[in-house]
Amino acid sequence: MFKNPYIRTIIASNALLNLGIWVRNFAILLYVTDLTHNDPVYVSLISVAEFAPIFLFAIIGGTFADRWRPKRTMVSCDLLSAASIFIVLLALWYGSWQVLLLSTFFSAILSQFSQPSAMKILKQHVAPEQLQGVMALFQSLMALFMVIGPVVGTFIYQHFGIFSSFSITGILFLISALVLTRIPQDEQVIEIDRPTHFIEELKAGIRYVWNNRTLRTLGGTFTIIGLAVGLIQPLMVFVAIENLGQNKEFLQWPLMANGAAMLLGGGLIIGVAKKVQPQLLLAAGLLVSTLTTFGVGWSHNIMLTMALQVLSGLFYPCIHIGINTMMMKNAEAAFIGRVGGALSPLFSGMMVVGMSIGGTLKRESSLNTVYTVSAGLFLLGAMLLLPLLRDRQPVQAVIADDSE
Repeated sequence: MFKNPYIRTIIASNALLNLGIWVRNFAILLYVTDLTHNDPVYVSLISVAEFAPIFLFAIIGGTFADRWRPKRTMVSCDLLSAASIFIVLLALWYGSWQVLLLSTFFSAILSQFSQPSAMKILKQHVAPEQLQGVMALFQSLMALFMVIGPVVGTFIYQHFGIFSSFSITGILFLISALVLTRIPQDEQVIEIDRPTHFIEELKAGIRYVWNNRTLRTLGGTFTIIGLAVGLIQPLMVFVAIENLGQNKEFLQWPLMANGAAMLLGGGLIIGVAKKVQPQLLLAAGLLVSTLTTFGVGWSHNIMLTMALQVLSGLFYPCIHIGINTMMMKNAEAAFIGRVGGALSPLFSGMMVVGMSIGGTLKRESSLNTVYTVSAGLFLLGAMLLLPLLRDRQPVQAVIADDSE
């Protein structure tokens, strides 16, 4: 796979962006918890700022990604993200901490244009039989930064402060843009024979998803697990503080254990990627998430919580790889941006809803209750996949039948 220059370059850029995002996000988390004395509502707002743009801009960004040259789009987005970091730094010097959320919000908006452009390039320049392996590679990279990201982010913030953390993030974004200039010039630009309007193409993308049974089912699963993830996404810090009796900096260790397990799990899936149907991978990941989410919510033992985090990490790549492979294999290159743009808001919209109410629900009930509700939603998401699990047809055959 690494002989492919498109894969090499996008992987390198993704590594730089991941490191920058981890440094920024951990700096914001620690800074805000210091200022607000661990207020769960304010902590939840950090995640809302990160994920709300996915709901608001995914379908718009996906549609434009299908219209624009992907290389130019990706380079421009990284440059604008870097610029936003330095503008926010200037504003932070004179303003309040809330301005930090603007950086996360704006960067997340730009990612809705950049990410589908990357998927479009991979769809055009990677052989179909290699797609699931490439998705597993991306998952392994994400897992690697879940291991080193919290440590690096915590170290930089504690030793150098919020300004240095943001400066490093901005520099990493600039280097990513420079790396992306090495992508070969766009050659396979899809020409449109007749003038089309943005709204027409957006509607065509939504119809494309609706007419495909596999993508339609995936959309239902997205909706359920988005709410499940959203409810607990901002609350892991309270698992460390309340359930385990540790300080907030302890959060980096369960995250590292989870990330290390994800790295191992992603590597194992690369080995079996061609032999296992993506819908089976997704269902297995959701069932294990049901068990581990319930366990983490009720565990007051450090070793048990760490073991559950490891188990969750081992199977989390099944969710990520299963979802992305199903999307990539069920969408033509001309629609890849709009398919992601139509499905992602279902996940992220409910995720934002979950994050918005998770802090309040925890305050009004308990951490155990929130984690139990989340576990039940993961189980429901797995049950929605049953029709696809019973279908023994190859994925590509399903596409042909459903698209007619």
